[in-house]
Amino acid sequence: MNRNIIAIAIAAAGFIIGLAFLGNAIKNRNKADNTISVTGLGTNKFTSDLIAWSGNFSRNSFELKSAYDELANDKKVIENYLTSKGIPKNQMVFSAVDIQKQFNYGSDANGRSTQTFAGYQLSQTVSIDSKDVAKVENLSRNITEIINLGIEFTSSPPNYFYTKLADVKHQMIADATKDAKQRAEKIAENAGAKLGNLKKATMGITQITAPNSTEEYSYGGTFNTSSKDKEASITIKLEYEVD
Repeated sequence: MNRNIIAIAIAAAGFIIGLAFLGNAIKNRNKADNTISVTGLGTNKFTSDLIAWSGNFSRNSFELKSAYDELANDKKVIENYLTSKGIPKNQMVFSAVDIQKQFNYGSDANGRSTQTFAGYQLSQTVSIDSKDVAKVENLSRNITEIINLGIEFTSSPPNYFYTKLADVKHQMIADATKDAKQRAEKIAENAGAKLGNLKKATMGITQITAPNSTEEYSYGGTFNTSSKDKEASITIKLEYEVD
């Protein structure tokens, strides 16, 4: 009989413990459901402080040495021109000379394809990276002055960068986090609840576009280099418990 009483007591204790575990599971499940997710936005407008510009010049000749000598002379003229415009020599980077054989293609009287040597084309690129954005920007817009010196010169559009982008990102993250928290507090207040602990935070990709542009955001992040003035944005997703 004592054994039966002990067995009943053990079974009862197990039942009570089981109910306790079940109650905690239900409580935790409901607690997990009582969450709120919000997304905050941080933006910043700034002006680039670094410009990168390049131009290409070339010479054509049937004689390789002749083309090389003419290109070397063009390089000196361009270097002197840039120096006269206030560009330091240590900011000028001239690439190695690229040599290409040129051919004229056609067909003979029998319809067979032919190619005729048309000489050598030698080309070189000059690149400038400078923090004097206005000076190099003006230089890129008045490149016809180099062409008027008798040089076959092609200018590329300048690219604009910002050297303090890390500071901008830090501020945007702070602003986006603050914005998200304010949104969460407002939603909880309107629902008659209280904002609990932060459970999760997820940062989005930085997007940098021209101000008031129609550029589309990309999954990997947009980084505009064609505009001197830029607008950056980032999102922060926060997930809170709600009491």
